[in-house]
Amino acid sequence: MKSGEKAVLALIGTVLVVGVVRSQLQVKGKHDRDIPFYSTATPDVARKAMDIYHSNGCKSCHTLWTLRDMLQSVPSPMLDGIGSLRTETWLYTYLSSPDPQSILPSRLKKEYRMPSYASLPDNDRKLLAQYLASLKVKDWYLDQTKQAEYEKLTGKVYPK
Repeated sequence: MKSGEKAVLALIGTVLVVGVVRSQLQVKGKHDRDIPFYSTATPDVARKAMDIYHSNGCKSCHTLWTLRDMLQSVPSPMLDGIGSLRTETWLYTYLSSPDPQSILPSRLKKEYRMPSYASLPDNDRKLLAQYLASLKVKDWYLDQTKQAEYEKLTGKVYPK
């Protein structure tokens, strides 16, 4: 191995070590290592609701379990923790509305706004609302979830 190759290898090793150390120092406590999102839904409800979620293209705009499509450009609220922000009744009413913007106005262009799902069968809307209401966030992460939703909905910085 030539001396230039050794220097490059040493540099790469140093960058990796510094990166690992730096990421460990940024962890502020045990909460930062926990996944803050969870669901209280039964496996059957989760499976059926996810079938509805996928068949209606919800993932085209919304993230769930913090998985984001790299091509996704619509600034829609993530659904992780939505059940800590909205009740099952509110979600059902929203999904059933012929005009969801009358309940929760959107700053998005018309083609990117939440469509009405009032035409879905009532049982599907109820199941989807039940599942979305089960998507909770741990208490220590609730303020960050509220902040993220506020900023997505308004395009403004969350007031402190």
